[in-house]
Amino acid sequence: MDFIIFNSTLHSHYYADAVSVFNDLYAITIDDPDCDEERFVTIGMDASARLLILVYTYRGNAIRLISARKADKHERKQYEG
Repeated sequence: MDFIIFNSTLHSHYYADAVSVFNDLYAITIDDPDCDEERFVTIGMDASARLLILVYTYRGNAIRLISARKADKHERKQYEG
């Protein structure tokens, strides 16, 4: 799958590792209810063991990455169950 970076200035230091979140077997993905277009929010561990939040949509065969940032305390609790 190809990845398209939409906003490379926002939290840009996480983009390089964001792709590895999709390999996290325990990642949680939900529909983004706050957007008119079909968007998804995934919380998962990257290759550096950081818990990240990704916001993205699909464009054909590519994932359009909109945002990537470190998870906050509330989001970490959701991930850890």
